[in-house]
Amino acid sequence: MNPNREISIEKVVVHMGVGESGEKLVNGENILSAITGGTPFRSYAKQTVPGFGIRKGAPIGCRVTLRGESADKFLDTSLEINERRLSAYQFDKEGNFSFGIEEHTDYPGMSYDPKIGIFGLDLNVTVKRNGKRIARRHIQKKKLPQKQRVTPEDAIRFVAEAYRVEVS
Repeated sequence: MNPNREISIEKVVVHMGVGESGEKLVNGENILSAITGGTPFRSYAKQTVPGFGIRKGAPIGCRVTLRGESADKFLDTSLEINERRLSAYQFDKEGNFSFGIEEHTDYPGMSYDPKIGIFGLDLNVTVKRNGKRIARRHIQKKKLPQKQRVTPEDAIRFVAEAYRVEVS
């Protein structure tokens, strides 16, 4: 098989939206750091929503981007929590997929603390084939050929084989 046709995980973005700044956001950052082992970055509101008390530019969440072996290990743990099940509609047209974890306490080593509460996580997984860099580089940027793009069917097959996930 051609090694450039192999699919791999490019990155896993773990996002936690808490809805407000202050102590709740700091607790969320601490939890996300403990679960992923990475440094969380804050997410800011793009618009004002008076019904929810959110102002434009206010910090409302945090995220961590994982790559390489740490992304692979974290994704495997998260899929285990999700009972190794995904739906076909969770895959986009480029083969990337997303799913959520309802409670951070499902991860190993995490326990419930009444002072902190329970937070949920969103995982966005980006898949790629070798050679995708030609479409992103600054010098001599080229269009990615159709056969080099990842389709949802390719991604579903990859996830089913590599992570033993049942896709319905």
